[in-house]
Amino acid sequence: MTEVAQTPHIRPTAPIASTVLLPGDPLRAQFIAHTYLDDVQQFNAVRNMVGFTGTYRGREISVMGSGMGIPSISLYAWELIHVFGAKRLIRIGSCGAMQPDLDLYDIVIAQSASTDSHFLHHYNLPGTYAPTGSYRLLRAFDHAASERHIDVHVGNILSTDVFYNAADDVNERWAAMGVLAVEMESAGLYAVAAEAGIEALGVFTVSDNLVTGAKTTAHEREQAFTQMAELALSVAGKDELA
Repeated sequence: MTEVAQTPHIRPTAPIASTVLLPGDPLRAQFIAHTYLDDVQQFNAVRNMVGFTGTYRGREISVMGSGMGIPSISLYAWELIHVFGAKRLIRIGSCGAMQPDLDLYDIVIAQSASTDSHFLHHYNLPGTYAPTGSYRLLRAFDHAASERHIDVHVGNILSTDVFYNAADDVNERWAAMGVLAVEMESAGLYAVAAEAGIEALGVFTVSDNLVTGAKTTAHEREQAFTQMAELALSVAGKDELA
């Protein structure tokens, strides 16, 4: 019997596809799998970080929770790439808008990801690294959005380690540099993917606006971000990207 590869965090009971969608919330992974995928099999349950594999329009796709923060997503991304052979990782999450003209449920694509994390230091680079998403994936998302007449915002986002800032002006200082929104994972994902030579992209639905104070509920964040999920699946379902 062939021994199945496993790690302390992922012990597969079903195949893992080469394309993996990564919502932070494992319940969102479960919702996406059972709402959109056919022939669904759960492949992971370690620490309740559930992962599922199924088919979408005939193509095998996996979806798995990644947890909160750069340490969590970078751990899962590294294992998915180096142990299980993932070639395309798409983070689908929520973000807090840092610009007043971003409305609830708007979609933001992270062309790049600034960060206040020290995660990038472990690569021991001789300068300041700029974590950047896959242009091929970004272009595919933009094309898919245009076909559906969906406006998307593309630009720089912030991947922060800090949810509750001690200083009052932190968000304003990032926003003044044109940063669109804040989340907590993509800079780490982009770095792990870059070192491995695979494609990664972060796509987000605006869950709250830090300028206007508008916000969604926890239930809406779990199940109502369908437009983003459908866009991600349409891109993930392509055999080849232009």
